[in-house]
Amino acid sequence: MENNIGYYVFVLVAIIVAFIIIKKVTTCLLKSAVLIVLVAVLAAVYYYYIR
Repeated sequence: MENNIGYYVFVLVAIIVAFIIIKKVTTCLLKSAVLIVLVAVLAAVYYYYIR
């Protein structure tokens, strides 16, 4: 039982740290992700419908 509680605490701390890091980096990362998704959608539209 003691081992499980330590695991859950570690996961909770990791989620909090990841959230803080993502919040600080999100502006540039979000722009990049949107650009990648847009390029992928345009490529899929070209490949399946136009070609």
